[in-house]
Amino acid sequence: MIARTVTAVLVLFLVTGCVGQTPPRSAGRASAGGPSVCARPQGNPGPETPTTIDVIEQAFFCILGNYYSGATLDARALLHAGFVAFTQELNRVGRDMPEATMPALTGDKRADWAAFEAVYLRVTGRLPDDAALRERLATATLRAIVAALGDNHARWMSGGVRPPGYYDNDQYGLGLRASAGPQVAVNPGAALPPLFVTAVLGGAAEAAGLRPGDIVESVDGSAPFIDGQVTPAAVAALYPQYPQADPVRLRLLRQDTGRRWTATLKPGLYQPDPAVMQTVTSKLFEDGIAYVRLAGFAPDAADRVLRAISRMRGGRTLTGVVLDLRGNGGGSPAEASRLLGAFGHGKVTAYQCAVDGVCETMRTDDSVPLLNLPLVVLTDRGCASACEHFSSAVRDLRLGLLVGTRTAGAVSGPAQPYLLANNTLLSFPSRHHRAPNREVVDRVGVAPDHHVPLTPKDAAAGHDPALAKALALLRH
Repeated sequence: MIARTVTAVLVLFLVTGCVGQTPPRSAGRASAGGPSVCARPQGNPGPETPTTIDVIEQAFFCILGNYYSGATLDARALLHAGFVAFTQELNRVGRDMPEATMPALTGDKRADWAAFEAVYLRVTGRLPDDAALRERLATATLRAIVAALGDNHARWMSGGVRPPGYYDNDQYGLGLRASAGPQVAVNPGAALPPLFVTAVLGGAAEAAGLRPGDIVESVDGSAPFIDGQVTPAAVAALYPQYPQADPVRLRLLRQDTGRRWTATLKPGLYQPDPAVMQTVTSKLFEDGIAYVRLAGFAPDAADRVLRAISRMRGGRTLTGVVLDLRGNGGGSPAEASRLLGAFGHGKVTAYQCAVDGVCETMRTDDSVPLLNLPLVVLTDRGCASACEHFSSAVRDLRLGLLVGTRTAGAVSGPAQPYLLANNTLLSFPSRHHRAPNREVVDRVGVAPDHHVPLTPKDAAAGHDPALAKALALLRH
């Protein structure tokens, strides 16, 4: 069950853009002149249709034609990864056969695809007429090809099926957040022991009586850390994606009482506290420090933050701003640059670079009035993508101080969506991110100026040491 969860969790937080119409070729079949091209979406997709070898072919050549390093990529690595996954699925379902042998690849992308396709069709042609089995094999193959890019902003996803009974603002999962987030699937170094509950949002976690600070000693019998190294599948199991419905068994420790117990949580729909769903929340401290929590760089997020600060400033003298970006999974780089414009003008906020080293420059939005207030930004390992764009710019440009822990290191580059012939979306970056000092943040993260981690004891007591440090810095 844990192995299935990892694939689901890889579909993280990292794509912006719209979904669109089906390309003109109804089946996505390659013509005599080559495969059908992938299309940039323009509207809502039609109903999702089966994943076929033609869809896999379309995705393969879409990557080679549009991905950041597609022109220089050794496509044999993608085909090898796809074939490995294909044969592993055959074995899992008890359908392995001698014909399922990797063909010799030469480095000629079209010839290698033809050899791969020939073996794939020969093997699947000997299978029972079972649509579910064929879909399972094709899905495993395509996911593995995309995963072989090793890019945390590359993914293949369906149009998004909602669970039965879904209502607005419903969430699906166990109803908790933990000290290690789903990003460990793409960056295992982002997690440190122990694994503990940081928030109970509702659902199964609330019904089972879990509390912040509870330490997770095992997940479905697997330790989340072994010799200090994270077990990504164990952590990933805490963040199930629909339609996964397998229960998750947790072994828990409550430190203040010494109680150890086992709780079995079944994923499902739940309604979290409305405050959790808000993109922007704010609070004014007595000494004129404005606190704003930004959950994601959604469209208009920058303006919403600035309006919140403006309301707190009305009739008062503000002395500083604490911007809480913990758990901010990213969103629009343009919104990050716009919000940075409130703290500095005429600055480069990031570079988006092609594989040949030629870079496009992103700059502060100088139409935004300067706040002229000291800034402290709270970061953690849940701060990813556009959040790291913002945080690295604050650090490099000396616009403020970072307090908390290092960010996720999941900022390869802004992903662009492409619609495949079966109305699923493939997305990946055409350029890679560099911070204002041209350093690579991806897989590294942004280090805080003041390292202030949250401990299980802090979480259990409702104490926020990073916020306390931020307030102390602004008061002195």
